[in-house]
Amino acid sequence: MSGADNTFDMAADHSLLARLPELSDGLADLYRDLHAHPEPSFAETRTCGIVAERLRKLGLVVTTGLGRTGVVGVLANGEGPHVLLRADMDALPVTEATGLPYASRTDGVMHACGHDMHVSCLLGALDLLAGDRKRWAGKITAVFQPAEEVGSGAQAMVDDGLFAKIGTPDIVLGQHVGPFPAGTVGCHPGPALAATDALRVTLYGRGAHASRPEASVDPVVMAASTVMRLQTVVSREIAGGDTAVVTVGALNAGTKDNVIPDTAELKINIRTYTEEVRGTVLAAVKRIVEGESTVAGATRTPEIEPIDSFPVLVNDEDAMARTVAVFRSHFGADRVFDPGPATGSEDCGVLGTASGAPVCYWFFGGVDPDTYKKAAEAGTTARDIPTNHSARFAPVIEPTLSTGIEAMTLAALTVLSAGE
Repeated sequence: MSGADNTFDMAADHSLLARLPELSDGLADLYRDLHAHPEPSFAETRTCGIVAERLRKLGLVVTTGLGRTGVVGVLANGEGPHVLLRADMDALPVTEATGLPYASRTDGVMHACGHDMHVSCLLGALDLLAGDRKRWAGKITAVFQPAEEVGSGAQAMVDDGLFAKIGTPDIVLGQHVGPFPAGTVGCHPGPALAATDALRVTLYGRGAHASRPEASVDPVVMAASTVMRLQTVVSREIAGGDTAVVTVGALNAGTKDNVIPDTAELKINIRTYTEEVRGTVLAAVKRIVEGESTVAGATRTPEIEPIDSFPVLVNDEDAMARTVAVFRSHFGADRVFDPGPATGSEDCGVLGTASGAPVCYWFFGGVDPDTYKKAAEAGTTARDIPTNHSARFAPVIEPTLSTGIEAMTLAALTVLSAGE
């Protein structure tokens, strides 16, 4: 688009994308390498080094170690808007079960959420943009963020002076691969991803021999009752038109069959879209945990500790409308869809909130289209299509990679001023 009249020159930008085929093989190799060498949150040192080296070769001014393991590259090209492009880098504590020849070589760690694809796509988009600076003007800041999976990487970079260093962007752009047909793009304006609150609950009982339960206050039974009661929060305390999810993802207690332990631990995950619903759910969880503990005769008040949290990600409606129009023109209207609000969470919105810039965040598919079509026709997508965080989640490299590169490049060009 032009900095003055917002006119997007699709013909010129198709020309800029024409170099993508010559980059594809190298970027596919990069993706396989990143997938085979996943690194957990705040330990993305190898990935950081690879990213920094590639950014320098593209001519960006590079800063490493921001937010511990974050990387920032800045590409200035005359007067014009400032666009922040973001990709996350961390992997998950998941043992891979894809059977791929480039599967994780790190025991118990896997790129089960596609962040390796995000990194590869952003590097591809930057290569295209850096290679044809006559097509645009302005400033691009590429943020390769650590620790998205624990909800603290974006804030760590902000706290480490990200915006003092790069200035205030005019927009924050981000994307995420998901369990949709590869080659498609999903865009939803307004609240697009839910807020998350993760809690650790410790219940206190009194241990005893399994043969003498009367001498105990059994925290396992206490935990079981608490888990079941928590299932009523959404069904009985949240209005039908509102959205909330309460999941107990872990219950840990005891070490041996004939020993009643002293404590039990729950890990609870809460998803909401509004502060009102969030407050209702958190208050209900606290009341139920403490109430079940009291009824069971617990030896002390349970502890409820926050583990991490993500804010609601809200897409700017004007920015999303502009981006959707360009995506439809490029990909075709049949390949651009509205997935609706998702109860997944993302900390990309922190970058928008901290800078005051609007956010535009979308999804792109990673599933072989034929595989997805067969599952959809059979009504078995939930069973047969591995989703993010699954040990079997593995985006097909193409057309996933090309679609992500094209989407990020085009979204950036809708904001940057037109070049010569």
